[in-house]
Amino acid sequence: MAEFTMELNDEQKEVRDWLHGFAADVIRPAAAEWDEREETPWPVIQEAAKVGIYSLDFYAQQYFDPTGLGIPMAMEELFWGDAGIALSIVGTGLAAVGVLANGTEEQIGTWIPQMYGDASDVKVAAFCSSEPDAGSDVASMRTRAVYDEAKDEWVLNGTKTWATNGGIANVHVVVAVVDPDLGSKGHASFIVPPGTAGLSQGQKFKKHGIRASHTAEVVLDNVRVPGSCLLGGKEKLDERLARARERARSGGERVKNAAMATFEASRPAVGAMAVGTARAAYEVALDYAVTREQFGRPIVDNQGVAFQLADMRTSIDAARLLVWRASWMAVNGKPFTAAEGSMSKLFASETAKKVTGQAIQILGGNGYTREYPVERMHRDAAIYTIFEGTSEIQRLVIARTLAGVPIR
Repeated sequence: MAEFTMELNDEQKEVRDWLHGFAADVIRPAAAEWDEREETPWPVIQEAAKVGIYSLDFYAQQYFDPTGLGIPMAMEELFWGDAGIALSIVGTGLAAVGVLANGTEEQIGTWIPQMYGDASDVKVAAFCSSEPDAGSDVASMRTRAVYDEAKDEWVLNGTKTWATNGGIANVHVVVAVVDPDLGSKGHASFIVPPGTAGLSQGQKFKKHGIRASHTAEVVLDNVRVPGSCLLGGKEKLDERLARARERARSGGERVKNAAMATFEASRPAVGAMAVGTARAAYEVALDYAVTREQFGRPIVDNQGVAFQLADMRTSIDAARLLVWRASWMAVNGKPFTAAEGSMSKLFASETAKKVTGQAIQILGGNGYTREYPVERMHRDAAIYTIFEGTSEIQRLVIARTLAGVPIR
């Protein structure tokens, strides 16, 4: 087990600087254009693939970093560049985490490479959990998966929504209900391979922020997938369902469902995304405050501006520390006994919203225009308190964990 440290080693610093250079030289110059176009920035993803950032190897190196700091460090730097483009680059990672959290070694080796493709032919993947009537309330999920024993196939029907890369993905990871009597405990995750009949893209959403990231509905109409596409395999699923039924009868503790396993693993990473966006806005505001003069002196000399900058930096550093702690705990098998993963996501998300708003205020009228990037950053930051569990859900998870009350 790696000791917790706040100091990056030389290799991590080298990776951080490399990512920062890519974010500064490739992502930032393209940010405003793709925000306006509201399209997937395939050329930027292609560039990321060429240099090795958008690849299974890079993701695996960061994911298995024993300090736990690889992923949050990478997320912070890329999202410092631009949240919409960065989400297009890392969005495949949520589907990959879904496979890593629930799949067998064979499934991991088979499907994750197909999620990324290669530098000459990049692909993306989608994790499909939310539904029109089941967002935070995963127990209300309606998408069904029925096993056809004669053909050893699963038949999926339903509609997913808010899916990053939904419909344009090469591989879709779909969470579906296999036993409706068990609520959220009766869920399982499935791989839908490329070109599978019955899967189609529904509505593509026009969003307030992260516009360069594709978000859409995914419609599943009698989608048939082989039995081998059930993540973890049927034997493991049957054992888990049997335990859930027994515990339901005895009133025992909850059994973790497939969607929650993915979200719990990814929440600190979302916190790191928020830290990156907040840091970017703070740096713009600081530079502006130092160089902008009013009444014959830089506006940073005004206590009202100076104190805001002090609070912004303090909140950003605090958020990063919570993210790093949760990331280290997750990698080293430390249980989130106080919902530390949710804490990190909650605080970092709220910090990003507040800091980007403060940045606009410091820039005044300029901050409200698209001539300066803080307007876009503020729009982008709004998503962090919503996706992968709203701030209200994070608070509920934290409170129930502290009280020892089951999280349904």
